[in-house]
Amino acid sequence: MALRAYSMWANYLGLACLILPEILFIGWQIDTNPRLWWGLGLGLLLASTIGRLIDQRGGRLKSSGAVMIAALLLMGMSQAPAPSPPDPAPSVPVAAPGPVTLAEFEAIGVPLIAKWEGKRNAAYRDLVGVWTICYGHTRSARPGMRLSDAQCLDLLRAEVVEYREGLHRYFSQTTRITRLTPARDAAYVSLAYNVGISGAGKSTAVRRLNAGDIAGGCEALTWWNKAGGRVVRGLARRRAEESALCLRGLAA
Repeated sequence: MALRAYSMWANYLGLACLILPEILFIGWQIDTNPRLWWGLGLGLLLASTIGRLIDQRGGRLKSSGAVMIAALLLMGMSQAPAPSPPDPAPSVPVAAPGPVTLAEFEAIGVPLIAKWEGKRNAAYRDLVGVWTICYGHTRSARPGMRLSDAQCLDLLRAEVVEYREGLHRYFSQTTRITRLTPARDAAYVSLAYNVGISGAGKSTAVRRLNAGDIAGGCEALTWWNKAGGRVVRGLARRRAEESALCLRGLAA
């Protein structure tokens, strides 16, 4: 029955729609439209539900399920997602930015990250007991340590540059040369500084940017607004500012 019933095969294919996009990306670096897979999965699950009301040996409807089938069909027609629009043409900046210099990036990125990270000049233990100082620096923090504002800024600048270098390894050469502006560079590095280089580098935001969908990548930055499974107001505000910076300079 599990192999012959088409309602079961609809279930199998529905699950495949959830797994296949990840296999395509991990195996071949192919980034596909998630709306398409979601729509296919929903349709298959709906077909599976309807199929359970059909006598699959002879194809006759169970008399008790006829009304339910009609209701499910009406629900599917009214609630099924609209067809996905074709992928937008790659967004083009008003002026081709060229490779962003370190000085251009730092002018925007360092103040942006400093604003959202907060600063404490005296060393302290964080929530998990790690000695921390300045803008979340832990590498050389120790009990009794105290640094000036200028020293804290130097520490932050050095760490931000490290995060930028790590994140840029996830960007394609075309992205680094033609899609990054100083503001967009700062927005993405701010995300990486907050969630980690690997988390940001493997995110949909980076994948979309590398695919040429600049606006879509900027939108995906805002998805990183949760902690502990719930939306955090401070993170939502930070992501909103990063997204606005990311969109700056796009042609209308």
